[in-house]
Amino acid sequence: MTTLKYRTQFLNNIKKTTTLILLLIFSLNIYSQDPNSAGAAIEGIITDFSNNIKIGETIIFENSATNQVYWAISDDTGKFSIKLPYQNNYIIKVKGFNDEQYYTDFSIPALEANQTELYFDIDIQIELPKLFTLNNVYFDTGKATLKPASYEELNNLYEYLSLKKTTIVEIAGHTDDIGSNELNMELSQNRANSVRNYLIRKGISSDRIIAKGYGETQPIAPNDSNENRAKNRRTEVRDCQTTN
Repeated sequence: MTTLKYRTQFLNNIKKTTTLILLLIFSLNIYSQDPNSAGAAIEGIITDFSNNIKIGETIIFENSATNQVYWAISDDTGKFSIKLPYQNNYIIKVKGFNDEQYYTDFSIPALEANQTELYFDIDIQIELPKLFTLNNVYFDTGKATLKPASYEELNNLYEYLSLKKTTIVEIAGHTDDIGSNELNMELSQNRANSVRNYLIRKGISSDRIIAKGYGETQPIAPNDSNENRAKNRRTEVRDCQTTN
């Protein structure tokens, strides 16, 4: 369950605190915001359900009417801050690698005559998916050589891990059932190694990346058609551990 708390400050120093229970769902994209712009001041902290702080998380505020998106990134203490325009409704989301988890509508009213500024304190507790598939990573047939078409997806993963600088991940290689078990295990390990080496060359610490091949042992579809075999030939990323 996710809790959002907000505080409004008036000239007479009256402070009100309200708690909303937020629901989890999925969706949309990111734009940017000028940190010096005028608006309501938003501050908060993001943790998991065990109250461990979450570093490098992207918190998204999407304007419900215009779809304009503002974002903030949690720092080494799990805290984030942002300013948002008044008199708008927003959806708060947290960005994963290839999806976003989002909550309920969040409203910022217009300033009233006796107000100089609005302040909101937001505490978010969330568990993002621990496993995701790299959908656009390609290898030469029967080899572990990365194709250039893979670089965009791998660069996105590099940026993702650069923000989550305390996260340790496993790169998991999988194959279909064509060929022997031994060769498929070796091929999947070599492909996982190729992805790991690419990320290391980009600057991610080798201590943060584990490469493991699973061969044909963990299919997600029956190996009964070319389409299903393509689904089983995949590269996954698993969040193994976060060190704070």
